[in-house]
Amino acid sequence: MYLTRFMAVIFLSLLYLGLSSAGVAGAATHTRPDPMEQLRPFVNEIVGILTNKNLAGKANCRKRRQRVMVAAHERFDFNEMSKRVLGREWRKLSPKQKKHFVTLFTKLLEHAYLGKIEDYSKQTVEFKRQRIRGNRAEVQTILKEKNVVIPVSYIMILENGNQWMVYDIIVEGVSLVRNYMEQFREIVRQGGYSELIKLLENKIDTLEHDLSKTCPIDLPPKEVP
Repeated sequence: MYLTRFMAVIFLSLLYLGLSSAGVAGAATHTRPDPMEQLRPFVNEIVGILTNKNLAGKANCRKRRQRVMVAAHERFDFNEMSKRVLGREWRKLSPKQKKHFVTLFTKLLEHAYLGKIEDYSKQTVEFKRQRIRGNRAEVQTILKEKNVVIPVSYIMILENGNQWMVYDIIVEGVSLVRNYMEQFREIVRQGGYSELIKLLENKIDTLEHDLSKTCPIDLPPKEVP
Protein backbone atom coordinates (compact mmCIF):
# COMPACT_ATOMS: atom_id res chain seq x y z
CA MET A 1 0.00 0.00 0.00
CA TYR A 2 2.95 2.30 0.53
CA LEU A 3 6.54 2.64 -0.61
CA THR A 4 8.74 0.12 1.19
CA ARG A 5 11.80 2.31 1.53
CA PHE A 6 9.61 5.27 2.43
CA MET A 7 8.21 3.30 5.37
CA ALA A 8 11.62 2.11 6.41
CA VAL A 9 13.15 5.54 6.92
CA ILE A 10 10.36 7.80 8.14
CA PHE A 11 10.58 6.96 11.82
CA LEU A 12 14.20 5.86 11.60
CA SER A 13 15.15 9.26 10.30
CA LEU A 14 13.13 10.95 13.01
CA LEU A 15 14.76 8.78 15.64
CA TYR A 16 18.32 9.66 14.74
CA LEU A 17 17.93 13.39 14.29
CA GLY A 18 19.79 14.24 17.45
CA LEU A 19 22.93 12.18 16.89
CA SER A 20 24.90 14.59 14.72
CA SER A 21 24.52 18.08 13.36
CA ALA A 22 25.78 20.14 10.46
CA GLY A 23 25.48 23.87 9.89
CA VAL A 24 22.02 25.35 10.14
CA ALA A 25 20.66 28.17 8.03
CA GLY A 26 17.46 30.13 8.47
CA ALA A 27 17.30 30.91 12.19
CA ALA A 28 14.08 31.81 13.95
CA THR A 29 13.41 35.38 14.98
CA HIS A 30 13.35 36.65 18.55
CA THR A 31 9.54 36.57 18.49
CA ARG A 32 9.25 33.08 17.05
CA PRO A 33 10.61 29.76 18.37
CA ASP A 34 13.14 27.74 16.40
CA PRO A 35 11.55 24.67 14.73
CA MET A 36 14.79 22.68 14.61
CA GLU A 37 15.49 23.26 18.27
CA GLN A 38 11.98 22.10 19.16
CA LEU A 39 12.62 18.80 17.40
CA ARG A 40 15.69 17.99 19.46
CA PRO A 41 14.07 17.33 22.88
CA PHE A 42 11.45 15.17 21.19
CA VAL A 43 14.12 13.10 19.46
CA ASN A 44 16.05 12.73 22.71
CA GLU A 45 12.89 11.49 24.40
CA ILE A 46 12.33 8.85 21.71
CA VAL A 47 15.94 7.67 21.94
CA GLY A 48 15.60 7.55 25.72
CA ILE A 49 12.54 5.30 25.46
CA LEU A 50 14.20 2.90 23.04
CA THR A 51 17.42 2.66 25.03
CA ASN A 52 15.73 2.35 28.42
CA LYS A 53 16.69 -1.06 29.81
CA ASN A 54 13.49 -1.16 31.85
CA LEU A 55 11.49 -1.03 28.60
CA ALA A 56 13.63 -3.49 26.65
CA GLY A 57 12.56 -6.89 25.40
CA LYS A 58 9.44 -8.50 24.06
CA ALA A 59 7.61 -8.36 27.38
CA ASN A 60 7.68 -4.55 27.28
CA CYS A 61 6.87 -4.20 23.58
CA ARG A 62 3.40 -2.71 24.05
CA LYS A 63 4.50 -0.41 26.84
CA ARG A 64 7.43 0.80 24.75
CA ARG A 65 5.22 1.50 21.74
CA GLN A 66 2.72 3.32 23.90
CA ARG A 67 5.42 5.58 25.32
CA VAL A 68 6.65 6.39 21.82
CA MET A 69 3.15 7.29 20.65
CA VAL A 70 2.59 9.54 23.67
CA ALA A 71 5.78 11.37 22.74
CA ALA A 72 4.78 11.50 19.07
CA HIS A 73 1.51 13.24 19.94
CA GLU A 74 3.53 15.99 21.58
CA ARG A 75 5.33 16.90 18.34
CA PHE A 76 3.14 15.53 15.52
CA ASP A 77 -0.18 17.10 14.59
CA PHE A 78 -2.15 14.05 13.48
CA ASN A 79 -5.29 16.15 13.06
CA GLU A 80 -3.53 18.40 10.54
CA MET A 81 -2.10 15.37 8.74
CA SER A 82 -5.55 13.77 8.56
CA LYS A 83 -7.11 16.94 7.18
CA ARG A 84 -4.48 17.20 4.47
CA VAL A 85 -4.60 13.57 3.34
CA LEU A 86 -8.37 13.82 2.87
CA GLY A 87 -8.26 17.16 1.06
CA ARG A 88 -11.69 18.45 0.02
CA GLU A 89 -13.39 15.38 1.46
CA TRP A 90 -12.48 16.59 4.95
CA ARG A 91 -14.82 19.59 4.65
CA LYS A 92 -17.77 17.29 4.01
CA LEU A 93 -17.37 15.38 7.25
CA SER A 94 -19.19 15.99 10.52
CA PRO A 95 -17.12 16.63 13.66
CA LYS A 96 -17.79 13.04 14.73
CA GLN A 97 -16.60 11.66 11.39
CA LYS A 98 -13.48 13.83 11.50
CA LYS A 99 -12.61 12.56 14.95
CA HIS A 100 -13.12 8.97 13.83
CA PHE A 101 -10.92 9.44 10.76
CA VAL A 102 -8.12 11.04 12.79
CA THR A 103 -8.22 8.06 15.16
CA LEU A 104 -8.05 5.57 12.28
CA PHE A 105 -5.31 7.38 10.38
CA THR A 106 -3.19 7.80 13.51
CA LYS A 107 -3.59 4.11 14.28
CA LEU A 108 -2.61 3.24 10.71
CA LEU A 109 0.57 5.30 10.97
CA GLU A 110 1.36 3.77 14.34
CA HIS A 111 1.14 0.20 13.08
CA ALA A 112 2.64 0.85 9.65
CA TYR A 113 5.70 2.75 10.83
CA LEU A 114 6.27 2.41 14.56
CA GLY A 115 7.85 -1.01 14.33
CA LYS A 116 10.57 0.50 12.15
CA ILE A 117 12.07 2.45 15.02
CA GLU A 118 12.77 -0.81 16.83
CA ASP A 119 15.63 -1.22 14.34
CA TYR A 120 17.81 1.19 16.27
CA SER A 121 21.37 0.76 14.96
CA LYS A 122 23.07 4.13 15.42
CA GLN A 123 22.42 5.72 12.06
CA THR A 124 23.31 9.40 12.04
CA VAL A 125 21.61 12.51 10.73
CA GLU A 126 23.00 15.85 9.76
CA PHE A 127 20.88 18.94 10.03
CA LYS A 128 21.32 20.87 6.80
CA ARG A 129 19.10 23.92 6.98
CA GLN A 130 15.66 25.18 7.86
CA ARG A 131 13.31 27.46 5.97
CA ILE A 132 10.63 29.48 7.70
CA ARG A 133 7.81 31.27 5.92
CA GLY A 134 5.12 32.69 8.14
CA ASN A 135 3.71 29.87 10.23
CA ARG A 136 5.24 27.13 8.06
CA ALA A 137 8.71 25.65 8.29
CA GLU A 138 10.81 22.96 6.65
CA VAL A 139 13.70 21.33 8.48
CA GLN A 140 16.02 19.61 6.02
CA THR A 141 18.23 16.74 7.13
CA ILE A 142 20.12 13.81 5.66
CA LEU A 143 20.10 10.31 7.12
CA LYS A 144 23.42 8.49 6.86
CA GLU A 145 24.07 4.78 7.17
CA LYS A 146 27.36 3.47 5.80
CA ASN A 147 27.42 4.56 2.14
CA VAL A 148 23.71 5.37 1.95
CA VAL A 149 22.55 8.98 2.21
CA ILE A 150 18.82 9.72 2.32
CA PRO A 151 17.40 13.28 2.36
CA VAL A 152 14.58 13.73 4.87
CA SER A 153 12.60 16.92 5.43
CA TYR A 154 10.16 17.69 8.22
CA ILE A 155 7.30 20.03 7.34
CA MET A 156 5.99 21.89 10.36
CA ILE A 157 3.26 24.34 11.29
CA LEU A 158 3.43 26.90 14.10
CA GLU A 159 0.53 26.43 16.51
CA ASN A 160 -0.54 28.74 19.33
CA GLY A 161 2.36 31.01 18.45
CA ASN A 162 4.91 28.85 20.27
CA GLN A 163 4.87 25.22 19.13
CA TRP A 164 6.19 23.85 15.83
CA MET A 165 4.29 20.67 14.99
CA VAL A 166 5.21 18.16 12.28
CA TYR A 167 2.44 17.46 9.78
CA ASP A 168 4.38 15.93 6.89
CA ILE A 169 7.66 14.11 6.25
CA ILE A 170 9.34 14.09 2.86
CA VAL A 171 11.78 11.25 2.15
CA GLU A 172 13.80 11.40 -1.06
CA GLY A 173 11.27 13.84 -2.48
CA VAL A 174 8.24 11.67 -1.59
CA SER A 175 5.71 13.24 0.78
CA LEU A 176 3.93 11.04 3.31
CA VAL A 177 0.84 13.24 3.12
CA ARG A 178 0.75 13.38 -0.67
CA ASN A 179 1.37 9.64 -0.91
CA TYR A 180 -1.68 8.85 1.20
CA MET A 181 -3.73 11.68 -0.27
CA GLU A 182 -3.42 10.27 -3.78
CA GLN A 183 -4.37 6.78 -2.62
CA PHE A 184 -7.32 7.95 -0.52
CA ARG A 185 -8.62 10.24 -3.26
CA GLU A 186 -8.77 7.36 -5.71
CA ILE A 187 -10.51 5.10 -3.18
CA VAL A 188 -13.10 7.77 -2.43
CA ARG A 189 -13.61 8.44 -6.14
CA GLN A 190 -14.34 4.80 -6.85
CA GLY A 191 -16.23 3.73 -3.74
CA GLY A 192 -16.99 6.77 -1.64
CA TYR A 193 -15.84 7.79 1.81
CA SER A 194 -17.48 4.78 3.46
CA GLU A 195 -15.32 2.48 1.34
CA LEU A 196 -12.18 4.28 2.52
CA ILE A 197 -13.21 3.83 6.15
CA LYS A 198 -13.92 0.16 5.56
CA LEU A 199 -10.50 -0.38 3.97
CA LEU A 200 -8.73 1.48 6.77
CA GLU A 201 -10.50 -0.53 9.46
CA ASN A 202 -9.67 -3.80 7.70
CA LYS A 203 -6.03 -2.77 7.25
CA ILE A 204 -5.71 -1.83 10.91
CA ASP A 205 -7.26 -5.15 11.97
CA THR A 206 -4.68 -6.97 9.85
CA LEU A 207 -1.82 -4.95 11.29
CA GLU A 208 -3.12 -5.52 14.82
CA HIS A 209 -3.24 -9.24 14.17
CA ASP A 210 0.30 -9.26 12.82
CA LEU A 211 1.47 -7.22 15.79
CA SER A 212 -0.01 -9.71 18.26
CA LYS A 213 2.38 -12.35 16.93
CA THR A 214 5.52 -10.37 17.74
CA CYS A 215 4.28 -7.98 20.42
CA PRO A 216 1.85 -9.80 22.75
CA ILE A 217 -0.56 -7.75 24.80
CA ASP A 218 0.19 -9.75 27.92
CA LEU A 219 3.01 -12.18 28.54
CA PRO A 220 2.77 -14.56 31.48
CA PRO A 221 5.32 -13.93 34.21
CA LYS A 222 8.39 -16.13 34.15
CA GLU A 223 8.33 -18.98 36.64
CA VAL A 224 10.93 -18.72 39.36
CA PRO A 225 12.85 -22.01 39.64
